[in-house]
Amino acid sequence: MWYDGFLDPTPWQLIVVTLLLTHLTVVSVTVYLHRYSAHRALKLHPAVKHAFRFWLWLTTGMNTREWTAVHRKHHARCETPEDPHSPRYKGLANVLWRGAELYKEEAGNAETLRIYGKNCPDDWIERHVYSRFPNGGAMLMLLIDLALFGAFGLSVWAVQMLWIPFWAAGVVNGLGHAVGYRNFECRDAATNLVPWGILIGGEELHNNHHTYPGSAKLSVRPWEFDMGWAWIRLLVLLGLAEVKRTVPVAHRVADKRHLDMDTARAILNNRFQIMAHYRSRVIAPQVRMEAARAEASVRHLFHRAKGLLARETSLLEARQQARIQSLLEQSQTLRVVYERRLALQQVWTRTSANGHEMLAAIRAWVHEAEASGIQSLHEFAEHLKTYSLRPAPTLA
Repeated sequence: MWYDGFLDPTPWQLIVVTLLLTHLTVVSVTVYLHRYSAHRALKLHPAVKHAFRFWLWLTTGMNTREWTAVHRKHHARCETPEDPHSPRYKGLANVLWRGAELYKEEAGNAETLRIYGKNCPDDWIERHVYSRFPNGGAMLMLLIDLALFGAFGLSVWAVQMLWIPFWAAGVVNGLGHAVGYRNFECRDAATNLVPWGILIGGEELHNNHHTYPGSAKLSVRPWEFDMGWAWIRLLVLLGLAEVKRTVPVAHRVADKRHLDMDTARAILNNRFQIMAHYRSRVIAPQVRMEAARAEASVRHLFHRAKGLLARETSLLEARQQARIQSLLEQSQTLRVVYERRLALQQVWTRTSANGHEMLAAIRAWVHEAEASGIQSLHEFAEHLKTYSLRPAPTLA
């Protein structure tokens, strides 16, 4: 019958097909719009680029230049009033449920497109089809779904149309700046929602992305999985893509015991990983030791203190700052550890433009850490000396 559609699928087949179709849209967004167009983290074969553009026109109606410009502005103005979809200023519920509307509002800003929308497609089909008829693709997709799946095609089409607005524009832009875990203390509130980026193609690893926005790979830890990266690797294998940048690799020379310019550059290159190591190797063990020594009446201050003492200072609320002060009043050792953490961050903030100044600042920091009398700090200072831009030489 006509209402069964050409394929006449069973309910389970319909579910599988719907998930495959939405997944293809997710791949188009994360690989083409996000990692390629917005961040230029990889190169794509012209045929692949156009296949992605065509599918996005069918399933989202999103314009490459508009999406790219809005996303670039989000990174440039993140967690400020100019951020197109910051939960801090727009409200979490507003971003979660109206994320697509916020995107459309900013996409209509001609100044945003002029400043952030450079190097995007401007060919005949973009001007005369995709941009001229942004809703035409969705209508064509509706007809295709109805023809293939019959009356249930309307449900398939509805899921396709809602998948990206909810999961990407809402969940990632909303919850991805409010809840979850953080591998790195980047300067905005981005979080990893889960360590397995499957539903949104790896976009769930939002903290990793905001720390290294130019990386084609969004997973960092061994237990994290980035579905978008799996597709990129397949495209590379087929000769249809070329990766330009990924997260910098931290090389260490185990027996290195001196600081030189190579060390300084490697530390700057790997500063976010280094601060994550500082949290786990210095702050965490010291918090445990001090909590064990503390009187019962103040022991509650040490609950989750590791994350608080490692938190990016610009993201701290007034009550969190007050708690840190109370915590440091209980332990001179933690005060030194906390101040040394802030001082280490200042090294590359103030001296990254001058290699010699940075090397001198690192040497001074290491000297003070070694002289602190705190074992974990001393060991971390020794650890810093082993960083190198090049891997350790191997014996023939």
